[in-house]
Amino acid sequence: MVKLRELASTIRSKNAGVDHLTFDVIFRDPSAFARVRDSGALAPERICALYRIPRERLTHHCVFEPAQAIKFTIRRLVPSGSPGETDVFGAQQYAPLFDVEVP
Repeated sequence: MVKLRELASTIRSKNAGVDHLTFDVIFRDPSAFARVRDSGALAPERICALYRIPRERLTHHCVFEPAQAIKFTIRRLVPSGSPGETDVFGAQQYAPLFDVEVP
């Protein structure tokens, strides 16, 4: 097993409008991309478990072969900037991905 942070060149999150957060996991090495893609480590059900969200909040999941990237989008509970919202830019939500174990 290896941690996702050791395989990916970029792991980031950001706003996708006021109601969604989008995540990008990008790879420089084609074999690392294939390893993660084929392992299912970032499959929709695994992402939902990692972020402790129901499947309905995962609105988009895409394996984008040309960019060697895996992208997904989560609907926020409250809009960006609303009272009680803790990350206006959505830029601090990627950290749980670092420790995802990839066989």
